[in-house]
Amino acid sequence: MRAVAKYGALTTLGSVVLSALVAAPADGADATTSAAHGVVRAAQRAATAGIVFGACPKAEQLPDPIVCGTVEVPLDYTEPDGRTISLTVSRVPASGSPERRQGALVFNPGGPGASGMYFPMAAEVPHWKRIAEAYDLIGYAPRGVGSSAPLSCEDPADFVKAPTQSPVHPSESYKRERVAEAKAYAQGCARAGGAALPHYNSLNNARDLDVLRAALGEQRLTFMGASYGTYFGALYATLFPSHVGRMVFDSAVNPDPEQIWYRNNLDQSVAFERRWEDFRTWVAKHDATYHLGTDAEAVRQSYERVRAGVAHKPAGGKVGPGQLQAAMLGAGYYDDYWPTRASALSEYLKGNQQPLIDQAAPRPAAAAQSENASAVYTAVECNDAPWPTDFAVWDRDNTALARRAPFETWDNAWMNLPCAYWPASPQRPAEVRTRPGQLPPTLILAAERDAATPYEGAVELHKRLAGSALVTERDAGTHGVAGGANACVTAYVEDYLLHGKTPVRRADCAPHAEPDPVSPESADRLAELHRRHNPAPRV
Repeated sequence: MRAVAKYGALTTLGSVVLSALVAAPADGADATTSAAHGVVRAAQRAATAGIVFGACPKAEQLPDPIVCGTVEVPLDYTEPDGRTISLTVSRVPASGSPERRQGALVFNPGGPGASGMYFPMAAEVPHWKRIAEAYDLIGYAPRGVGSSAPLSCEDPADFVKAPTQSPVHPSESYKRERVAEAKAYAQGCARAGGAALPHYNSLNNARDLDVLRAALGEQRLTFMGASYGTYFGALYATLFPSHVGRMVFDSAVNPDPEQIWYRNNLDQSVAFERRWEDFRTWVAKHDATYHLGTDAEAVRQSYERVRAGVAHKPAGGKVGPGQLQAAMLGAGYYDDYWPTRASALSEYLKGNQQPLIDQAAPRPAAAAQSENASAVYTAVECNDAPWPTDFAVWDRDNTALARRAPFETWDNAWMNLPCAYWPASPQRPAEVRTRPGQLPPTLILAAERDAATPYEGAVELHKRLAGSALVTERDAGTHGVAGGANACVTAYVEDYLLHGKTPVRRADCAPHAEPDPVSPESADRLAELHRRHNPAPRV
């Protein structure tokens, strides 16, 4: 896929155990029951200890008045008195009057592998002002990410080596090279992770949320998860329904156990092909600015000229087809990238390579962060569910898919291929589902043309979370709907978080305005903060 916190009072032990048994991983009900007991024990300790907030580490690059602390969680919830790991947490207090404060709002930006430590900075974003007046904004780095027991699978310098290739129809020899790389990467994760490796998974991310809830002193969790954050947020709602206050699921992963994660990635490649065409259609509409072609096919041909150029002679010695494709993939996530990406292609064809180098060349300063994000992404997705272990299956499925969706198919496959050779035994995906009356109303947000989390996932989550409401931004595809410039979406989010109001079941919003072809990249959105602090796109 490509593509917080502190809490409080506990319900009874029996309630937690019964709700946790809704989802049984591969090692069965006994282990699930044991893990549920472990969550209770860890949450009790966290509620007593709380989080001591102070100055943030310089590495987080967070401005005052944001403060930081840590919370201890078990590495293995079936052994709550065994090894623990520290999760880093960030906080800015609610800016409104004390009587208006509604508690803590915990945020996860997705990934797997992304850090939400930057989230309190959203207090300065205009679209978040009223929410920041009512809630403490809480960010955190999930297990394995950043300073939270960081996981690494290879030397960061090797991870960002460039230039690289990105064939849309790879040769047999190229496939053999990538299979060898995937095996080596999986082995590197095994060496680095050791006995801890299986414990980087979505069920533990959900359990960590409840410990964080307790540490924050919150009886019920108010949570916003974006992208992958919607998946383990939905697991949390399934495991701990009595601990749910308000939950926003922004750009939802399809939680069907049959989709986690191999099929979700195939579906994602199809959706990126559609979004790639949206970008090219927009560029063609503004041919007077970019001169890349007057229809989507002509723009594609211009792109192929750039691809051929950097394959022959990498731009700046670092931007080859792999780096070009990764940069253009960003346009599939966020349409406010469209002007800068189109301009880079246009300038390259005029003989000016610098804009493309600026946008696509690896940044050595971000190498460790990018490698860490990739390691956690891989570990979580490989641990969460079984994957095909025979490359022939991957070859068959992706060869067929690349005929109709060449833009992202094989790059997506290579990113996930270590899961075919993963050293840890995978879990069986949990069944996300709640019964009528189990949860308070929850809010799901989705863009109809989202590529990273195709719209069908939001519809599926809506079916599985009883009492949820689905707000759709029609004919739009930016990944991450909340906190943007769509006043209709903002109104629904505010009504929900501030007043607990949701549509009856579904509501539609018109699309936000298309980007201006000559405007600078938007910088007033939560998504922009995420991009700055998490340079590698994820779910």
